[in-house]
Order: sequence, then C-alpha cells, then structure tokens
Amino acid sequence: MTKISVSRRTLLKAGAGLAGALAMPAIVSNRVLAQSGTKTINMQLGWLGGGNQLGEVAAKQLGYFEEQGLELAIQPGGPSIDGVAIVASGRHEIGQVSSSPSLMLAASQGIPVKAIAVSAQQHPYAFFSLPANPIREAKDMVGKKIGIQATGKVLLSALLKKHGIPEGDVEAVMIGADMTPLLSGQVHAVTGWTTNTTALSVLGPDPVVMKLWDQGVQLYGNPYYTTTDVLANNAEAVNGFLRASGKGWEYAKANPEAAVDMLLKEFPNLVKADEIAAAQVMLAHIFTPATAAGGWGTMDPAIWQAQITLYDELEQFSAGAPALDSVISMAPLEATAGDRPKLG
Repeated sequence: MTKISVSRRTLLKAGAGLAGALAMPAIVSNRVLAQSGTKTINMQLGWLGGGNQLGEVAAKQLGYFEEQGLELAIQPGGPSIDGVAIVASGRHEIGQVSSSPSLMLAASQGIPVKAIAVSAQQHPYAFFSLPANPIREAKDMVGKKIGIQATGKVLLSALLKKHGIPEGDVEAVMIGADMTPLLSGQVHAVTGWTTNTTALSVLGPDPVVMKLWDQGVQLYGNPYYTTTDVLANNAEAVNGFLRASGKGWEYAKANPEAAVDMLLKEFPNLVKADEIAAAQVMLAHIFTPATAAGGWGTMDPAIWQAQITLYDELEQFSAGAPALDSVISMAPLEATAGDRPKLG
C-alpha cells in the first residue's frame, strides 16, 4: 500500500477534534491468529484509551468478540500519532477518530478510509458559559469573547456561518484546555466536550451549555472507520467487530458501573467516580432516537452530506470536496442491521 505523505498527514490534523495525551501504540500484527483460533483485530484510537471505549472493553471482557471469532487489541493514539495514516497503511484494521470532519478531510485527499459506524450520534462538543452572563444561542455570542482551542476555530466558524453571523462580530480567544479564562472573566464562554465531567466540575452545578449539535452544526462524534481494502477483503471481521461492540455498549447502558469496573481493569490509571459520571453523559449521546430506529452505531448519509457541504462552504477542502461514497460505507451497518441493539 502507498505510504501516506507528510503533507497529507498535516492536512488531516486541521480537522481533527480534541485529542488525548501523547502515547506510543503497542504493535499487534493484523495477520496474527490468537492461540484460541480467533483472529486479532486492532482498533486504532485517536487518543489514549479511556471511557470512549467503555462498550468495546465490556465486549472484550465478556467474550463478545470471541463469539465473533475475534480478539480485540486496542491501540492508543495521541497528538503525535496519525491514527488515520496508520489504518490507511494497512497496519491496523479499524480506527476511531474524535470527530467526523477528520474522515471527510482524509477522503478529500484521496486517503482510502471510510466511516462505517458512529459512536456519539450527537457530538458532545459544546460552548459553556456562566448563569450570570449566559450564552444560550448562537446570536448571544455577538459582541462576546469566546475561548477556543486551535482545533476548534473551524467549529466556531461553522456555527457563525450557519446562523449568518459575521466572524468579526465575535472575538475568538485561543485558550488551553482548562476553564480558568471563563472563571476569571477573560472570556464569556469556553469550549469542550460535555463528557469531560471532571474538567467541567469547576464551573459549578449549573453552567449554561450550548451544544453545537443543537445549534444546527450536526457533526458526528467518535466515528469508526476502516480502509477500502479491509471492506473488500475482510468484511466479516468488520461486521463481527460491530456486532460485538454493539453488544458491549448495550451491556454498558444496562450496567454502567459494572462496565466501568471492567474499564478500570483495562486502563488502571482511570478514576472510578470520574468515569461513572462521564459514562452517564456519553451513553446519552450514544443512545438516542436515531439508535432506537436504526440500531447502535447507525449513521445518516444525509447528515454526512450536510457536513461535507458546510465544510466545502468554509473552504476546508484544499483538494476539493469529497464525494459522499468516498467518505462513508453503509455496507457494514446494513450487514449487521439485525444484530445491533435498537435502544434509545
């Protein structure tokens, strides 16, 4: 397979969501067969392992992957690890990125990866403000200072464009990952994920939350992806991955505390109380009316197309907007339609 160039890798990072801390992945060959006869399938993350893998870890420890003839190996990522390039090279079979635009940007550069399912049906990205000076709608941002990270600049631009607000009417202030600028009055709102309950706790019990999704910029969170080669030559492993993961997330929804206990066995550095709080928020984004109708992992081609159109209007595709069928493949979801839990 063709080696991914440095320039492509740089372009991919422009659309990436919030990433985890630096980590080096442990390498497990994608051709290795476990002694039990199961085939190892590697899941490459865009962050360090944690609560976003609650369902996969539960499925792994409960034997759901073994039922599919698979052994799951979770490969951590980080800001200096280009997970999309690793999967595209054929090194690992399945990947997960924080936000759907990363895969749109990859497809626009001709990188042969496609989204196959979605974890967070409604992206957890939001703007947080305080009750004394609330920002509840996009129009409330006019004349205000909004603290964002560098990777969130395009999301703010997308929100303003969606609501016809000139960018000059809102002052974007680059900040770090903590909430101090909001608490000290340097900005009127900060951005983050609603699932990051530990960081958000400093804002008190009643912060004002304005979700990007609710304001009409409907991106997907934590989409799963694979390569066109794996889809063509190893489709049943992909389908088995979705079947097992869906069962794991179904278990996590019914037994969140037990699932968190399993998560801590996989990632001992995590704090149980923090993960239980985060799990409740994440599960509410994973199981929605969309999954009640289409099953866990479902995704809507129309939502993907709307994202592509919006990012094209924002001139984010240096090589031109990708075609929808180069960004997503619905085949794995269709093949597992009867097996994925339909829960809202």
